[in-house]
Amino acid sequence: MSNRIEKMLAKTAGLRPAKDIPDSEVASPTRPKTAVGMTAALQTAQLRIAELEAGDSSMISIAVIRPNPWQPRRVFGEDEIRSLAESIAEVGLIQPVVVRKSVTSGDTSKFAAQGVTPGDTFYELVAGERRVRAHAQLGRDQIKAVVVEVSDDNMALMALAENIDREDLSDYEVSVAIRRAEKEFPNRSRMAEALGMPRAELYRYFAFGKLPDFVLSDLEVSPTLLSRKSAEALQSVLSEHGVLATEALRSFWTQVKSGSLQHPKLADAVANTILRGKTIRTDRDIKKLFVGKDQAGSITKDASALTVKIKAAALSAQKENRLREFVQKLLVEPD
Repeated sequence: MSNRIEKMLAKTAGLRPAKDIPDSEVASPTRPKTAVGMTAALQTAQLRIAELEAGDSSMISIAVIRPNPWQPRRVFGEDEIRSLAESIAEVGLIQPVVVRKSVTSGDTSKFAAQGVTPGDTFYELVAGERRVRAHAQLGRDQIKAVVVEVSDDNMALMALAENIDREDLSDYEVSVAIRRAEKEFPNRSRMAEALGMPRAELYRYFAFGKLPDFVLSDLEVSPTLLSRKSAEALQSVLSEHGVLATEALRSFWTQVKSGSLQHPKLADAVANTILRGKTIRTDRDIKKLFVGKDQAGSITKDASALTVKIKAAALSAQKENRLREFVQKLLVEPD
């Protein structure tokens, strides 16, 4: 037996088949609300995956297997999939994938070649998307799978565990999985408990979801561009300064993508730009408007705008309409 096979078999040695695991052990145990708690939570979920993989398996068509809806990984390394495919071609698939049954609904047009229609039975991956991709790369139509019953919250947690344990995920990818899984928990406190992290840490992951679309679209392609701490700091600046911060971010985000600005400095760069702009706008030119000896309004000019203020009592309805018409005409007339 080759070393590779021995190592792969050793991973599941001594584990109970899934059918022998009582339901009371399926639920996620209470976990401490610490960073160490998250490690423990993921290790528990990873052990559960290994136990499931050791269950009775059968062959399932790859055509009826869907990705895990809580799959956090946005990018799969082609070299890694190729290497796994070569290993499977050489020694076969040692660990079956783990799936749960799901009934289709809605648009199934992309599966029309297999004669799939709404109401047909599909399978959702609990663990093993790399193995499915490797089989597809080898041109194989079927894969060895263990069919299990698993709750949504546990399935979401195991999706995180499988990826974090076997290969580091970016903070953005973890955030995507967490946000997708949120509806499976009664509240964020319970979710933080299940993931074994403080609520403050959980909110850092949620900060990604409040960033502008142009940032999120780039993170889908390059998820390592921004850490959760940088996302939280940036979201705070955007929340405080609104449109001004978003416009400033567009310029700095280009620098982050090019590598000329490190993401931990991004929020400060945006905030400092806005503060410098506010300093400029405080240097204003103000002209007061009078009717006789009484001030009726003012005209203020600064770096960003020309503002005319007139007290409502100083204008009749007719004069107000004439003023509106005059300003509108003035704006559209050429110089």
